[in-house]
Amino acid sequence: MRPTHPHPVLALAALTLLLAACGTQGGGDAGDGGTVSPSPTKHSQGCGTAPAELGTADTGRTYCLRTGGTLRLALDGTAARPWTPVKADGGSLEATNSGIVLRPGDASAAFRAVSAGTVHLTSSRPLCATQPHRMSCKGLQEWTVTVRVTRP
Repeated sequence: MRPTHPHPVLALAALTLLLAACGTQGGGDAGDGGTVSPSPTKHSQGCGTAPAELGTADTGRTYCLRTGGTLRLALDGTAARPWTPVKADGGSLEATNSGIVLRPGDASAAFRAVSAGTVHLTSSRPLCATQPHRMSCKGLQEWTVTVRVTRP
């Protein structure tokens, strides 16, 4: 008689079910502040109304802002994983005083809409904390928001 062995396909199916049961849990890291921005309302231009303050959860979104309006943003980082200063490419927004005291690793900015146009706001920070005499990664977490400034 031949000894019976479990079929390899059954073992693979059991492993797949076990891994699927474990699942993954989404969420940020300790530096994101745990805040979620409200869902933007849609305009005919395909962008949402900018909330009072943008944060890390707003990355990849497009917002509309009327000339004369102000946009503030705060990116919560850590000393080990600091955000770079926010850059604005385009002339439709003018930097203004953000008026906020920062903790090490945070990035804060405020802009006033001065003319119609499109501006891309960007910042980045390391994916991994850098520690002396330890392995580190070279990856970056990028943050980007598009702002369309419109006339009133």
